[in-house]
Amino acid sequence: MNLYRASSLYTPISPQNIEQQLSTRFKNEGFLSLTDLPNPSTFKDMDRATERIVQAIHQSEKIVLIGDYDVDGVISTTLMKMFFNAIGVDLKWIIPNRFRDGYGLSTNLIPRIETYDLAITVDNGIAAVEASKLCQEKNIELIITDHHLLPTVLPQAYAIIDQKQEDCSFPYAEVCGAQIAWYLIASLNKALKSQMDIKSYIGLVAIAIIADMMPLQHINRAMVLAGLQLLNRSTLPAIQAFREKLDKEVLNAEDIGFQIAPVLNSAGRMDDAKWAVEFLLSSNIYDAQIRLKRLIDFNNARKATEQSITDEALALVNPDDPVIVVVGENWHEGVVGIVAARVGKVYEKPTIILTHSEQGDLKGSGRSFHVCNLFKITDPCRSLFNKFGGHDSAIGLSLPKENLETFKKELQQNYLAENYNTMVVDPDILGVLSFKHIDFNLIGMMKMYEPYGQANPRPKFITNNVIIEEVVNMGKENEHRRFTFSHEGIIQQGVLFKTKEIFHIGQVVSVVYGINENHFNNRVTLQLMVEKIL
Repeated sequence: MNLYRASSLYTPISPQNIEQQLSTRFKNEGFLSLTDLPNPSTFKDMDRATERIVQAIHQSEKIVLIGDYDVDGVISTTLMKMFFNAIGVDLKWIIPNRFRDGYGLSTNLIPRIETYDLAITVDNGIAAVEASKLCQEKNIELIITDHHLLPTVLPQAYAIIDQKQEDCSFPYAEVCGAQIAWYLIASLNKALKSQMDIKSYIGLVAIAIIADMMPLQHINRAMVLAGLQLLNRSTLPAIQAFREKLDKEVLNAEDIGFQIAPVLNSAGRMDDAKWAVEFLLSSNIYDAQIRLKRLIDFNNARKATEQSITDEALALVNPDDPVIVVVGENWHEGVVGIVAARVGKVYEKPTIILTHSEQGDLKGSGRSFHVCNLFKITDPCRSLFNKFGGHDSAIGLSLPKENLETFKKELQQNYLAENYNTMVVDPDILGVLSFKHIDFNLIGMMKMYEPYGQANPRPKFITNNVIIEEVVNMGKENEHRRFTFSHEGIIQQGVLFKTKEIFHIGQVVSVVYGINENHFNNRVTLQLMVEKIL
């Protein structure tokens, strides 16, 4: 049974019930502020790393920074470069190219950094065991800052700052690479007596927290709330260019998640992430506008490529498999993760999308769905892979072609052995809501718990016995629908994006939706953001 169709499992809900459920998400710590941020020294090796970097600055050593090609890595790199620029110290930076170099500090990068005295990683490096050995051989001192899970064997480094180390006293396990980069900047700022306004960097940090899907609780929520306020009055040319392009004076978390982050991400997916860093470092609005246009072109190309591959992948799915595995020819490596998420959403199953790589093996990404821990069921197949990594809900891997069938067979067995209960309700649906409860008071109460995102999802509801009074196609290719719904004599407007379904006036349905304010022609109305019509 489809988890949405189990509508009998959801109970009626009132505004009071909604507030109670939302408040329980913060019952342990409540709402924190920037004054609650832990001291940088609570990170293992933070003081050691700071002392070494200060020494390198005072002795005019050559320092190189290695970032990552996703938004978190791009922001981390930008923050470090901005700080070093502000204190007048030269810092060379490298973001590996996804297609030529692979991920993070790899052995491929060593020839490019062998003339440097000190190498610092941001948002990567914790798995760079082989590259770290080469750094040691070349007398390159290495400082690793990362936030990912630790491998069995750690790299050889002068200092490792990663909150997931057992002997690290930093109290929060789920923070992103840009937050750790910001903490390193804060530590350096104090040690160097630079007196830079490090709070001003939190606007960019907020983008990374949201883009890297960190839980929007504890200090993450505090930094995002403060960061949004800073972004909305930021004079940084890149942020001004974004606000201008989006025609928005006030940016919110959804703007970052659905508009800004995909544009920044597209450079690394389609070409080279350096374009995103250079955009963020733009020194004037004209340069920022030109560079933003390039990123938007990358994002448009990404969307088109992603749609084309998604259509091809959907045609190849075996719907009987518990875990979908699809292999394609010449699919763009930069978008297979997004395609996996889209195919998985259609079939409501965990999905892995693979393509034939230039190296002759199969390379791709997987995304989980619902309760499945994709990393857990894939990890036992590690001996079949050339490369493998990830976390509960997203993985990346490569494997020889001849191992594909064995992998698929073992993967399905591993999934079935977990005995996942696909009948479990969608935890984001708070309950069955009557249209009579949908008003501006409800919206006002829900705003108190913003920003919504990972671990604090925007509330969704289900309403049964809804009548479709009107349906209008929208979009260039009629891919969106606008509805007038009625329920118990009350009318609500709704919109459903990206659907090919046909709906009829008079149809009685159940609707799964969120609620937002629609600002149009100086009028504010309530609108149902429809996820599914059953």
